[in-house]
Amino acid sequence: MMSILSRRCLLAATGAALAVPGTGRAQAWPSKQIRMIAPYPPGGGVDTVARAFSEKVAPRIGQAIVVDNQPGAGATIGAAALARSAPDGHTMMVGSLVDYSIAPFFHQNLSFDMARDFVPVVEIANGTIGVLVTPGLPVKNVQELVALAKKEPGKLSYASSGYGGLIHLNYEMLKQMTGAEMTHVPYKGTSFFQADLYEGRVQVSIDNVLAHLPHIASGKVRCLAVASKSRSPLLPEVPTMAEAGVPGFESATNYTLFVPKATPAEVVARLNAAGNEAIGDAEFRERLLKLGIVVVGGPQAEAQAKMASEIRRWGDVIQKGNIKPS
Repeated sequence: MMSILSRRCLLAATGAALAVPGTGRAQAWPSKQIRMIAPYPPGGGVDTVARAFSEKVAPRIGQAIVVDNQPGAGATIGAAALARSAPDGHTMMVGSLVDYSIAPFFHQNLSFDMARDFVPVVEIANGTIGVLVTPGLPVKNVQELVALAKKEPGKLSYASSGYGGLIHLNYEMLKQMTGAEMTHVPYKGTSFFQADLYEGRVQVSIDNVLAHLPHIASGKVRCLAVASKSRSPLLPEVPTMAEAGVPGFESATNYTLFVPKATPAEVVARLNAAGNEAIGDAEFRERLLKLGIVVVGGPQAEAQAKMASEIRRWGDVIQKGNIKPS
């Protein structure tokens, strides 16, 4: 039979658990290895951030995290896998708020919807976007570039990494905000247009600066402005778009941690806390900065609000530009 002391201990423990709703579920998580989906191939930006982030988060939650690359179809294969996953906190994904804001407009019959199926846990970081021009173009700043594009509509050519992608939509947003009219030339990726941009066969792109950094330093290409709210530590002498005379023009490659929609709130809260600790780690911050990626962090509510604003922003750009699937 149970002793009086044992009964008292059991009652005390039960009372404590009941006094803190959800504590039992939160303490039970994580109960097994966690899968972190990276919806791009190994070696790229998303894969690199996912692996660096998982290394810092794993010891903080006391469980191993394995990165599962599921590339293809504009990052929608990995996202669909997340949407199908059990919402128990043991499957998550590092993906892009921007990519999944754009995806419904260019991928028919998607099996997932970001707002309906995902919870953004924390915005991990953003990659720096810059306005890049061939060195021979006779403009010294963004205002002169806009003036030239408006003076001779369509004469300047604009390189992107593909129709309907972020680099293409950066141009569409600039055109809608300033009236700058250029001829869009889609390539299969940044590496396919770099030589043409540097040698002047195309004159402009608004791209992630990472691939161009050594060429900016050598003078093969010029960066007129960055599209972040603040100047980039990598290019501190380069103004923001707001400073360059185009306030409101902001763009960045994005890295956000997502979980399935019905994941328990206490698990999301613990993941947000662990994620912010990882983001605050000096080695992690420095590691990403060397790749042109600036950490963000913040409460889960900020990531949720950012998701809604990105959906509205890029949806507006696509609809105003009457951009249809190719």
